[in-house]
Amino acid sequence: MILAGDIGGTKTVLALFDGRAGPLMPVREATLASRQYARFEDVLQTFLGDRAPGAIAAACFGVAGPVVDGRVVTTNLPWQLDEAALLLTIPTTRVRLLNDLEATAHGVLGLGPESLYTLQPGRSRTGNIAVIAAGTGLGEALLVWDGSHHLVTASEGGHADFGPRSEIEVDLLQFLRKDHAHVSYERVVSGPGLRDIYRFVRATSGLTEPAWLTERMATGDPSAAIAAAGLGSEDVNAMRALEIFVSAYGAEAGNLALKGLAVGGVFVAGGIAPKILPRLGDGRFVDSFSSKGRMAELLADIPIQVVLESRTALLGAAQVALDLTRR
Repeated sequence: MILAGDIGGTKTVLALFDGRAGPLMPVREATLASRQYARFEDVLQTFLGDRAPGAIAAACFGVAGPVVDGRVVTTNLPWQLDEAALLLTIPTTRVRLLNDLEATAHGVLGLGPESLYTLQPGRSRTGNIAVIAAGTGLGEALLVWDGSHHLVTASEGGHADFGPRSEIEVDLLQFLRKDHAHVSYERVVSGPGLRDIYRFVRATSGLTEPAWLTERMATGDPSAAIAAAGLGSEDVNAMRALEIFVSAYGAEAGNLALKGLAVGGVFVAGGIAPKILPRLGDGRFVDSFSSKGRMAELLADIPIQVVLESRTALLGAAQVALDLTRR
């Protein structure tokens, strides 16, 4: 039995897999609200209960945060995880921590066509691959082709400086600087980022927020309410906010593709993309992706696919745990 997890700022997904079976399928899986727990060890205790020592062959977790020397402080949670400490909590002798996008990158390699939605067919080539994922934050990773297989490389590129490309994005940057000393792409291309873009649009449009949207945002996830209102063309401010969000998302995906020379393709993962497919597919994302001056032709040839499988990071972590058992 192997243990895998996808640890995010909103939720933590844990699963046990039978490593002896064929395709990796969870034997038991649970989704827990991350912020209800003071420590990750408490989440593990809830999920594992009293398992006998040695009952798990290996464990691997994808974590939203930079993993350095087997340790990570989560970006959007007050948790500290350490591989050596986790060996005292989990009944196993093998534990590995990965950045969550590193786990996702391992997972995308095993996805079938039914788990992908094509935004740009591009040209099929073997080479480096980029993964970008907006959710609670903005994650990025690269899969570097070494001539025989892909090597997954973690990144914290989502925290790089936001680069405005138009007057409205310059104004957005100035608006965000009132609240944030450093405005990164994550401050724009993420769930909280969409909420802030909407605040900016509302503040500059002069249009009143409808009462029904105020209620939806107060009683549920504000970002999800804004996205739904924008998709359904129910509110002008929400529509405009979603357009700005998608354009910035495409621009940063193109930036990542250039930095990694990702001629092998770009995967757009994370929780937001599948929920806004109509807007991602209307051309705005692809236009921003390839609008890079002299590099436009190169980027127009790169395949772009949206990851529809919500458990990609979990499956990637499970694959790494399985590989640990074979060493």
